Amino acid sequence: MFKTQNISVLKHNPEKLDNFVRTENYGDIIYLLRKLGKLSPDFDQSPLLYLLKKDNDNVRYLAVKNLAKLSNPSLIGTYKELLKSDSSAKVRRESVSAIGRLRKKESIPILIGLLDDYDPEVVLQAIRGLLVFKKDNLVKNELKKLSEHPNEIVRVVINKEFNNNHNNLDEKTNHTQSPEFMKNVVVRGDVREIIKYAPDESIHLTFTSPPYYNARDYAIYQSYDEYLKFLEDVFKEVHRITKDGRFFILNTSPIIIPRVSRQHSSKRYPIPYDIHPLLIKMGWEFIDDIIWLKPESSVKNRNAGFLQHRKPLAYKPNACTESVMVYRKKTDKLLDWNIRQYDWDVVNKSRVNEDYETSNVWKIDPVFDRTHSAVFPLELCNRVIKFYSYIGDLVFDPFAGSGTFGKSALSLNRYFFLTETKPEYFERIKENINQKMLSENYREPTFLDLKTFISNTKRK
Repeated sequence: MFKTQNISVLKHNPEKLDNFVRTENYGDIIYLLRKLGKLSPDFDQSPLLYLLKKDNDNVRYLAVKNLAKLSNPSLIGTYKELLKSDSSAKVRRESVSAIGRLRKKESIPILIGLLDDYDPEVVLQAIRGLLVFKKDNLVKNELKKLSEHPNEIVRVVINKEFNNNHNNLDEKTNHTQSPEFMKNVVVRGDVREIIKYAPDESIHLTFTSPPYYNARDYAIYQSYDEYLKFLEDVFKEVHRITKDGRFFILNTSPIIIPRVSRQHSSKRYPIPYDIHPLLIKMGWEFIDDIIWLKPESSVKNRNAGFLQHRKPLAYKPNACTESVMVYRKKTDKLLDWNIRQYDWDVVNKSRVNEDYETSNVWKIDPVFDRTHSAVFPLELCNRVIKFYSYIGDLVFDPFAGSGTFGKSALSLNRYFFLTETKPEYFERIKENINQKMLSENYREPTFLDLKTFISNTKRK
């Protein structure tokens, strides 16, 4: 069995290395290639060139990766041949990366020629190599042509490089600030009317579960299209009032509308999957899908009929999950920029130091409320707030229900802004939140109607 201590011996003995690579033991060869580490300029490249002829994709890929460490311009011809003839996408991608890493002007025509390659990853590697020379007018003009490239990632890279002002990316902004008249405020009314009066980029995080299509008394719509249009209108405004690069977390699940009679079928609506393309179109970037897993005993049993007859086609699993979809307001700024807007003391205090769920499956029991039939568990709200906001941030729930999200925000030293249309739920929020909360940023909650809220916005 090949041992790690043999690597140093082979690395510094060309003859032994050449004999080793000719053993055809691909497992050991791959292990060696992954562990070779830094190579000296006088390293004998012959064994690696020999491996480029092997039929194993991983061997050829790792051989190119190691050859690139040598920064040898004489290998350009080898890389060009691989780009032309190799059938493996990762070998081709590593070959163009190797050419770019040379940082040689003679590479420019080769890299420009790869900008129309059929593989977007090859194009991106070529762009990466050319950006070293982006002050060169030829290079600049060729790269700018890619602003309308069919691949979305290529377009983003080019537009970020040439169509944005990067001079102020590290300067502190008012990113951490939020309007005083929205802090710890609950407004009763139609969210579509209320949200119009919220300023652009005024909130840091939204977490909500919208009303489920025609599944509750408070969520009746004439058609599914009308329902989706309603959500689209709301979430467009949420996008407007969300700060650059901050998060929108949406909790939804498919819904079943029962059948009219035994002569008709029930109808199942895939709400999270139908909302998703609308969110992407309006400027949200998909980040993660988290599965909220409930105990099977807590959900409606759909399996009873199949349990008895076991007839194929009639299987109906019990729905134990909901989707917690994570989106970020599209931006050319990295997350590091968002984090740097905060003082170090705030960042340090906001750290998640306790144990946390490392997977995207969150096992959380549902809870029940005497007034509202579908409420957030406090634990679900706590996780979202801890993972996606900082102390002192303003967090928003446009469909506040019983107000659990606001209660969580107060306990975690965030400010909340809630809207709710149903009078009975508005009163329930008062009961739920008007309990003395221990919070550094505690501010007495304010409960307003739409008219008063509008008046407050005009006095801001």
